[in-house]
Amino acid sequence: MHLPRLERRPELDALRGLFLVWMTLTHLPTRFSDYLNQPIGFVSSAEGFVFISALLVGRLSIHEMMADPSKVRLKLWKRSLKIYAYHLLMLGLVFTVAAAFAVHTHRAALNHLLNFYLAHPFEAIVGSVLLLYCPPLLDILPMYVAFLFLTPMLMSAGVRIGWRRVLAISGLVWLLAQFGLRDMVHNWVVHVTHLQIPLQETGAFNLFAWQAIWVVGLWIGARSALHALPRREFPGWVAGLATGACLFFIGIRHGWLGPYLTQPALGLQLDKWQLGPLRLLNLTAFTFVVYWLRQHLVHLVSIQPFLILGKASLRVFCAHIFFVFVGLALLVGDVDGGAPGEIEQLHGFTALGLLVVTFVALMWVARNEARKARAERDKRKAMESKTDAALGATSSSHDAQEPEDTKTGSEPHPADTPMMPASSQ
Repeated sequence: MHLPRLERRPELDALRGLFLVWMTLTHLPTRFSDYLNQPIGFVSSAEGFVFISALLVGRLSIHEMMADPSKVRLKLWKRSLKIYAYHLLMLGLVFTVAAAFAVHTHRAALNHLLNFYLAHPFEAIVGSVLLLYCPPLLDILPMYVAFLFLTPMLMSAGVRIGWRRVLAISGLVWLLAQFGLRDMVHNWVVHVTHLQIPLQETGAFNLFAWQAIWVVGLWIGARSALHALPRREFPGWVAGLATGACLFFIGIRHGWLGPYLTQPALGLQLDKWQLGPLRLLNLTAFTFVVYWLRQHLVHLVSIQPFLILGKASLRVFCAHIFFVFVGLALLVGDVDGGAPGEIEQLHGFTALGLLVVTFVALMWVARNEARKARAERDKRKAMESKTDAALGATSSSHDAQEPEDTKTGSEPHPADTPMMPASSQ
């Protein structure tokens, strides 16, 4: 089967870097969080980050999955294990340094994030190792670990039974998630493990709903690698309808459409963690608009800060969580009180300093990762050059032993022609 050659798509790395910047500005406790928390409707950086990550995995793995499934399975499981190790490292720092700081300084923001761990340390530690207990801000990597672990089976099913059936099953799981599938599974897990971990402490994301974004991303990535996506545009009425839908949801988000079309009134239909049906509709319309404007957006996002951050997404993500905890630790004594019930925020030079230090550190982490990757590539090329040189020397020694009529250019007898090494066949 002829498979099209994969072209490098740096704009995908850039998009992932853009979502990391957006996520960082949303998570840091500053005024930027108000302005960048879903400003263009019910679309957030989390959906974009998960979707692009899945698309890249599907795009880069589908060829090997068709040729050598066991190799892909091992590679993706090793990647999943690496992310799991990063998650455990972050938990270790939070359960020791952050928790001790919260207890001794009585920082309300940190105590609120770690209240279950501080009250039930044994259940929290065991549950976190099993990915059952996921404190706020530390629940994205467990979701990524679970999805990446299941990816070889999803891609294998896509190859064997077709992606339509995989998408249909994924859609059914999403539908069941809207009717309490997560609660049922949680109750069963508590019964089996005897770990009394409340549902709200298992992470904000409903994995049975969010798997739909991952599966669609895998499908689009695999399809783009196997079949060159058509360059033709979809009908103009589709673009207009999608644009109208996005404007409608922006109006709801900002309360421009009256008291009955607001986020509180629509509730779970727009819920981020449940990935409600109206939110899914908003995401679909937004994706159509982005694809329609892709030729213009590529030039806007494909700039160096986003590119380098996107290529080192795992370490950059972990580093941004560290600085979010630093920001939460700084809240007492320098906060913008705001109205009752609002999240406290840093302001003034403290907020500005946190932003500057955070992004300088994130760029340093990304550049350091780029240097390591470049060193690995240089080392690999050097080894390949040595191998080629050794093969060239072997070939020369074979040439020296050829019959005299071959050296003079006359046609050798077939029986006198040396056998080609097996490695070059």
